[in-house]
Amino acid sequence: MRISISKMAALSGVSVRTLHYYDQIGLLRPREVSQETGYRWYGEAEAQRLREILFYRELDFSLGDIRQILAASGGAGKEALLRQRKLLELKRRRLDRLLALLDDNLKGERMMDFTGFDTEEQEALRRQYAREAQARWGETDAWKESREKERGRSGKKQAELDEAANALFRRFAAAREGSPASPEAQAAVREWQMFLSANYYACTREILAGLGEMYRADPRFRANLDRFGSGTADFMAAAIAEYCRT
Repeated sequence: MRISISKMAALSGVSVRTLHYYDQIGLLRPREVSQETGYRWYGEAEAQRLREILFYRELDFSLGDIRQILAASGGAGKEALLRQRKLLELKRRRLDRLLALLDDNLKGERMMDFTGFDTEEQEALRRQYAREAQARWGETDAWKESREKERGRSGKKQAELDEAANALFRRFAAAREGSPASPEAQAAVREWQMFLSANYYACTREILAGLGEMYRADPRFRANLDRFGSGTADFMAAAIAEYCRT
């Protein structure tokens, strides 16, 4: 069986651009590429691999995790599935709480207020990051500058900054179907660097590159970013790495 890239996209429901990206990151290689035209062709084995990729994506695995699962033995893949099952259970409980709150509001039993869930989680996460950042970078100029800017900042101003950061994270999530090197992704990286420099510390390319690696490697940063869509942390890290290379 020989499937063109356009037919593969139509059959699977993913875009041709996404298939190009999967090829670029080594997740799904075509069976053959025409030397004359550069056109990609797929076979049954590649179609089956794409089905597996889409299955894991549906379970909210990042592309990096999917690559590891597909390359691992059955035991390692099963462990990853068990871990993801626990995460999905936590998400389901959260959705159940939100649905119960929504039902109560529809009945007129309590005032509509969803802020407590995310705000409390973000505040706890911010405090934890602050403690670890002080232990790691407490003597650096960047840390001192960050603490100076945060000192005296009102809760309202911090909430505005959090929402501005979330808006940028949503932009990264929206750009995931394309390449980390795309103009959209690179513009988002530039704005993220400017946002950090304006509100926290002078974010040099060296610091930015280190942050990108941390977004990918630290499970807490990954979980926080992947709230905006599975794979956002990996994509943001890749976009930052591309930005710092060029």
